[in-house]
Amino acid sequence: MTSFLELSTLDVAYPPRKVIRDLTLRMSRAGIGCLLGPSGCGKTTLLRAIAGFEPLRRGSIHLDGVELSRPGWTLPPEQRRIGLMFQDLALFPHLNVTANIAFGLYDWNVAERRARVDELLKLVGLEEYAGRYPHQLSGGQQQRVALARALAPRPRLLLLDEPFSNLDVALREGLAREVRSILLREGIGGLLVSHDQFEAFAFADEIGVLHQGRLLQWDSAHNLYHRPVDRFVADFIGQGVLLPGRLGSNGRVSTELGELWGTPPVDCTVGEPVEVLIRPDHIVRDDASPLRAEVVERVFRGAEFLYTLQLPSGARLLCLAPSHHDHAPGQHISIRLDIDDLMIFRRGGD
Repeated sequence: MTSFLELSTLDVAYPPRKVIRDLTLRMSRAGIGCLLGPSGCGKTTLLRAIAGFEPLRRGSIHLDGVELSRPGWTLPPEQRRIGLMFQDLALFPHLNVTANIAFGLYDWNVAERRARVDELLKLVGLEEYAGRYPHQLSGGQQQRVALARALAPRPRLLLLDEPFSNLDVALREGLAREVRSILLREGIGGLLVSHDQFEAFAFADEIGVLHQGRLLQWDSAHNLYHRPVDRFVADFIGQGVLLPGRLGSNGRVSTELGELWGTPPVDCTVGEPVEVLIRPDHIVRDDASPLRAEVVERVFRGAEFLYTLQLPSGARLLCLAPSHHDHAPGQHISIRLDIDDLMIFRRGGD
């Protein structure tokens, strides 16, 4: 079955530096995806290559079975049927909402253009704001205008380069969910670039983690959190601690928290130093447990506290606990582990 978006062994370079390295990605039909990673990892460069603004040194890009790029040849951006939505929304300040949305429909006849704009105003909930100008809108409303403008020509794929990053966290995640819903209703694929994992979780079905120009893992949010392929993904996704241990036989690991069991990397040997991934939800407050830890810090999150706990060795863990248990820094609490699938990594390696 042909993938909706297929990137095959891509290299993209700003000589002499190679920014994207041997990257392969396949996104399901009309899927909703996200490229996630720290600043400078190549996310925006990859998005620009998909849009047709960066040439390939190696590999190819296909959308819906149609080749868009290969070394020495690039289909012009305006012929790709790809919409773009950037962090800088670039709304035209001298045009009202209706005219901004209609801007890319210059070759449509008047009746079709009017019908499409009316359809999009209703879709993004801005019917009452059709005659207003960008400076008369809130940040969230401006985002909706930019989205409607990008969707107006009915693209096959919408590329979003951190378009919500200037909004506050609650509005950002809510708008990401709203944009996702609109894309699904329109039957348009979406690919978001972000450094915010919660925004990525709210928006995407498939998420790719990039590091130094390489795609480390393309997977569901659940698998990225619970089954990271290496230490970088484990550390970057979610909150967690890599706790030192030593590998025994049959997947047993001796740690300060006791004996744990998991599936070690295939190249690990018995007796080798390893690290195990401990997430905040793996630590359960339990007065009956003999395992004790000192509360070092706490952050109130309404229904829960996020505690930073210190073990006797000085190693620190994170723990989520119901907020009706209120433990002050300096207090010792009893904890136990609840891990269904222990992730084990070579210490200092992958």
